[in-house]
Amino acid sequence: MQDRSDAPHRLDVTGAGQHAANERLRARGPVVPVVLPGDVAAVAVTRYEELKEFLAHPEVAKNARHFTALREGAIPPGWPLATFATVEGMTTADGDDHRRLRGLVTQVLTPRRIEGLRPRVEELTARLLDTLGRAAPYGGTDAAAAVDLREHFALPLPMAVISELLGVDPDLRDGLHQLSTLIVSTTTTPQRALAVNRDMADVLALVVARRRAAPGDDLTSALLAAQAEDSDRLTDRELVGTLLLMVVAGHETTLNLITNAVRALCAYPEQRELVRTGKADWADVVEETLRYDSPVSFFPFRYPTRDLTVGGTVIPRGTPVLASYTAAGRDERAYGPDAARFDITRRPAARHLSFGHGPHYCLGAPLARLEATIALRALFTRYPDLGLAVPDHDLPPHPSFVGNSAEVLPVRLRPTGIPAHRF
Repeated sequence: MQDRSDAPHRLDVTGAGQHAANERLRARGPVVPVVLPGDVAAVAVTRYEELKEFLAHPEVAKNARHFTALREGAIPPGWPLATFATVEGMTTADGDDHRRLRGLVTQVLTPRRIEGLRPRVEELTARLLDTLGRAAPYGGTDAAAAVDLREHFALPLPMAVISELLGVDPDLRDGLHQLSTLIVSTTTTPQRALAVNRDMADVLALVVARRRAAPGDDLTSALLAAQAEDSDRLTDRELVGTLLLMVVAGHETTLNLITNAVRALCAYPEQRELVRTGKADWADVVEETLRYDSPVSFFPFRYPTRDLTVGGTVIPRGTPVLASYTAAGRDERAYGPDAARFDITRRPAARHLSFGHGPHYCLGAPLARLEATIALRALFTRYPDLGLAVPDHDLPPHPSFVGNSAEVLPVRLRPTGIPAHRF
């Protein structure tokens, strides 16, 4: 159904048809009023240049004290998006607090340390590929059937990497993934949302307790050491909030990135051939996937600290604003008339906003790029004829307008005969 030009767009909590909806939103302008679950009014910034300007604007805040409706008590209890607004950590901090919290993480998550993870990522990738062909067939059919690449490859790789980086023991990892998925989901009911946040806090408190009792060479232990040295540098709530951010962002986005890249390469086999013949690189595949099918769609929240004009539209002070990375990624004004085409030779390759822009640019971007590049290269080297086992349009969306991906990715590791369908 087409939006009326004067009516707010109600975001589809199921995550269905995001790119088609984004095309209509861009046509309405760079700033579009939207309705969130609970009938909360917000706006989305949908075009590349306007979004880039907004993300770095000095009069745009992240702290929810600027969220007018929340401050005035107009947000319903158990609001599914509350975690994005109220968690205490660098994603909801501004100014000196943001620099303090970000600095604690960057002292550990250095470029050298990330690059030092390369052998471990390669080892984990090889192990997963060794077992992929023996994975339980998708749908429970015979051994020649499809396997769910998302479940058996795209998920366990980044989950293992971020868990080892944070010092999360193996027995807690599946639970953390399930809770992360529910936090990102926009179909979670208010009652379930409250329970999920309690459960997540409990599991992360257990992670902290274990690393306090047995410190290791991990980020949680380093944060605890900084806290012990100076308790004013990091509160307990900020510590848990930082870990929540690292767990969710550290594996959900990379999971989506790998899934979306495989999906695009199956839809555009000529692009895969460019890599095979050395005319492009796997890093090009990663960057174009980030632009063409961003792992994050409508990311909450930022708030103007005064009435702010963006793209000719006034966003009132205190309005919750979502950054629409999937919409901006296919903005014809930024990428030309073929913006909706997956093209790994596009230049400049890294001209996208999928990791954000400005002071809150994603700290984990180098790690996500490292993991995805290694994973895709190894996957298609081992299984060069890999293809979707179902038509692309039959892939169910992940139930979220925050995350952007398919919920499953059934593939056959050998030629499939399934015709390509470009999305």
